[in-house]
Amino acid sequence: MQLFVEQLINGWALGSLYALFGIGFGLVFSTLGILNAAHGAYASWAAIVGYYVFQWYGVPFPVAVLCGVFGGGILAILVDQIGFQPLRSRRMGMLGALITSIGFWIILDSLAGSATGHQSLAFPASSYPNAMVQIGPLRVPQMQIIIILSLIICTIAIHLLIQRARIGAAMRAVGWNDVAAAISGVNSRVIILLTAFMAGATSGLAGVLGGIATSNVSYTLGEGLMLKGFAAVVVGGFNDVRGTAVAGIMLGIIEVFVAQYISTAFRDGVTYTLLLAFLIIRPRGLFGSANFSRA
Repeated sequence: MQLFVEQLINGWALGSLYALFGIGFGLVFSTLGILNAAHGAYASWAAIVGYYVFQWYGVPFPVAVLCGVFGGGILAILVDQIGFQPLRSRRMGMLGALITSIGFWIILDSLAGSATGHQSLAFPASSYPNAMVQIGPLRVPQMQIIIILSLIICTIAIHLLIQRARIGAAMRAVGWNDVAAAISGVNSRVIILLTAFMAGATSGLAGVLGGIATSNVSYTLGEGLMLKGFAAVVVGGFNDVRGTAVAGIMLGIIEVFVAQYISTAFRDGVTYTLLLAFLIIRPRGLFGSANFSRA
């Protein structure tokens, strides 16, 4: 029983990383209508920025994380304004944006490989909380608790922002019809920049925390998060961060249990089987509405 609970927590923490990344990916799609293949690069670069900020300046752990998160957000804004804004002004549609994002993905991954020397770097163990927390008979790593709490806080904050705040109403209006939103007085450009930053920042947080937890700060970090984050968004629903959070956790738990009790060879296969099943049976996901903006 103790092993079962430990694996449950491991899966919860792993799924929280998928969900954090998926929340950013879903924000971009539901508000800007972009399937951004370059999104994984934001996570990779956020981890790289956090790593080098710590190595060069010896800043505390929270500061290194914040620098990585901010770096992910700024990178997302740059990609949006350089790559997607010209296409948006010409009404080029989703296909043009997807092709552009693939180009940025290749470029950013190549630059990230150069920045890390095509090696897997790791934060020193002394740079982050790495002690074990005793919870009854269980000993849980502090990083897992931090990852889980980060997802809970981000999910609640972003959901309340989108559903309760005026700026959230503006984001939903831009997602539904940016031209009509602009006519109604919404500054679409500001909303787009804010959405891009939020998406890059949440994905960056997943990248930094994932890079620390797995001791893998490299240009390949974002690729794994991209595939699993996309699955979380599809299963949870593109326009509901709560659905993405639940689906991400579910995918993480399934992966860990399949690896523990069946075989590690099937852990990815089960995830993508679930993804395909939802695309066929319930394409709007667990929590997605039938009339979400960019469907």
